[in-house]
Amino acid sequence: MGKKIKILVGHLNVEAELNDSKTAGLIWEALPIEAKANTWGEEIYFGIPVKTGLDQGAREVVSSGELGYWPTGHAFCIFFGPTPASRGDEIRAASAVNVIGKVSGDPKAFLKVRDGAKITLDKV
Repeated sequence: MGKKIKILVGHLNVEAELNDSKTAGLIWEALPIEAKANTWGEEIYFGIPVKTGLDQGAREVVSSGELGYWPTGHAFCIFFGPTPASRGDEIRAASAVNVIGKVSGDPKAFLKVRDGAKITLDKV
């Protein structure tokens, strides 16, 4: 860990930290990124200009606050609660994601984000 990023959506400014995975490194190099947020249950995802496959250790079930890269949609994902694919209380992505980091602070702050909102990722 050690690569700190900020996620800006409207008045929301949340810091996160990327891990040392190959995918996280590719995303770090692509920053800053601006996109329109899509919501899927308690997940935000949006396309980014990074194209890579699944890392070893990619998984479908994640924890609240984890950040993921979804190779199928070339998308950055922010997980903060159940999605339509979840079973019970788990947080489940649509398909396997590369876990690339974690939000610092309360990930439930993203509950305020609406579909179509402008979202920016940048280095701290």
